[in-house]
Amino acid sequence: MPQRPAPHRCRAARPLRRRAALVALVLAACAAGLGLWPPGLAADGGYPNQNVKFVVAFPAGGPTDAMARILGQRLSEKWGQGVVIENRGGAGGNIAARQIAKAEPNGYAVLVTTSAFAVNPSLTANAGYAPETEFKTAVIAATTPNIIVASKSLPASTLKEFIEAAKGEKFSYGMPGPGTTPHLSAERIFKSLAKVDIPPVPFTGAAPLLNALLGGHIPVASLAMPPAIALIKSGEIKALAVLSDKRVPSLPQVPTAIEQGYGDSEESTWIGLFVPAATPAAVINKLNGDANAVLGEAAIGERLEQLGMVPVGGSPDSAESYVRAEIKKWGEVVRNLGVKVD
Repeated sequence: MPQRPAPHRCRAARPLRRRAALVALVLAACAAGLGLWPPGLAADGGYPNQNVKFVVAFPAGGPTDAMARILGQRLSEKWGQGVVIENRGGAGGNIAARQIAKAEPNGYAVLVTTSAFAVNPSLTANAGYAPETEFKTAVIAATTPNIIVASKSLPASTLKEFIEAAKGEKFSYGMPGPGTTPHLSAERIFKSLAKVDIPPVPFTGAAPLLNALLGGHIPVASLAMPPAIALIKSGEIKALAVLSDKRVPSLPQVPTAIEQGYGDSEESTWIGLFVPAATPAAVINKLNGDANAVLGEAAIGERLEQLGMVPVGGSPDSAESYVRAEIKKWGEVVRNLGVKVD
């Protein structure tokens, strides 16, 4: 008959296994306490090990949503985990920002928003979040020029013609939310440079704004370029001016506002990924590194170029510095224009 293992060997092995398990638990607890293995990041560097939610600050169909889906799809393929898109439009991006400010700081809830993130705290009486203390910037993904477009029924074909018409006729213009750079760009051109009274009509994002323009509810709109490109090329709307320092390759026939005598600098919208401030550096670095890898892919670059976007990327530190500079810059613009949103 086969012999059983000696009883004393079993008794010796069990305490050793228990001791090893206890040591592992203690080391894991110490590592978590030191921030080495943050919540959601396995000891083998396994963030993410579950689905990641991208909370997009504007409705589906706009440039922020497009960027989130392009980036999310490739990150999902790299990670082997789903990237779930949740559109939380409203209040110029403030609703989504408030949600993420209160989220668990583990990298599984990421805010995808625009330059409005840097503008709103100085524009509104209570944005509901503090960008410099409640968030960390994971990456600035892309930038795109703003553009002023019009209903095809509008007689004016250029920005200059529209402004001349507005001196003798009452017009309004639509924009994708208070605090967005298309809002402030248009205010600067109309109010400060052209000296005409063209009041803004806010929408919750680019998609509902363009629907209103197509439906004839507003004559003119100021927005980021990507969602307007196809409609311009099909002739369903017309472009009055692109707010860049030179004409853009995707719409070479559209003159810049500078060419028409309005301003001397580019007016653009950037799109970035943000996480709660307490998110561990290891998680931010992983998100940043993988996003940069995706943005550096030739196919992604071509796709973004077709949408009128330019990939940016860079380190978390450079992104953080850029956003802080944007907060300061747009705060000065808001004060100079005297624009306020209740």
